[in-house]
Amino acid sequence: MRERIQTDKAPAAIGPYSQAIRVGGFVFTAGQIAIDPATGEFIAGSVAEQTEQVFKNLRAVLEAAGSGLDKIVKTTVFLADMKEFAQMNEVYAKFFSEAPPARSTVAAAGLPRDARVEIEAIALVSE
Repeated sequence: MRERIQTDKAPAAIGPYSQAIRVGGFVFTAGQIAIDPATGEFIAGSVAEQTEQVFKNLRAVLEAAGSGLDKIVKTTVFLADMKEFAQMNEVYAKFFSEAPPARSTVAAAGLPRDARVEIEAIALVSE
């Protein structure tokens, strides 16, 4: 059974998709960009600043699903410019000190709101 996850602590879905879906002991998040859920404003800062906000948003969605950043098993990172990989990676590493999840990182032109980074995750649901 699929369960739709929604929280006002992360940006609302803009369109026909869910913030996340919980199914079979896993939660699959939609891609998150650097939107402050309190204001609805996009954070147009550096890729490092955007990555920080993305992880705040991911944390909120995962917690609403009964999971957390420490339960992530796979991420996909979309970067507008692979030249910013090191900056993103430095922030990313702060969130995963032990046994970081599997990860794919790809260059993607035209991210929503001209974001520099978008990240989606698959995580285990806490038991």
